[in-house]
Amino acid sequence: MTIKEVSEKYGITQDTLRYYERVGMIPAVTRTSGGIRDYQEADLGWVELAICMRSAGLPVEAMIEYVRLCQAGDATFPARLQLLVDQREVLKEQRRQIDSTLERLDYKISRYEDAVKTGVLSWDTPEQDNK
Repeated sequence: MTIKEVSEKYGITQDTLRYYERVGMIPAVTRTSGGIRDYQEADLGWVELAICMRSAGLPVEAMIEYVRLCQAGDATFPARLQLLVDQREVLKEQRRQIDSTLERLDYKISRYEDAVKTGVLSWDTPEQDNK
């Protein structure tokens, strides 16, 4: 696939794809004899992983380290595992924070839904509105 086709397939810019390759977030992409990028299935797998990890908040540096470890061979399995476990913990903490915020919003929404129905905004205590 051409860089244009990959860009369209994944909804990211060609510049982003070039950046991912340039900084090492994905390994060097297969090239034609003329030097034009020719994305193969393995290349697409790396692109998909980079997009997934970035959308989950994985730092660029962590992704670069992961690619470097993969290229270094099977002896890096433990380091790759640890990198992924660490990132999973970061994501779990982010999820806990989001869940807490959602709970707070759900509470406020329920109070305002009641207020819309009754015309009265009631809180358990005056401080609840600032909760």
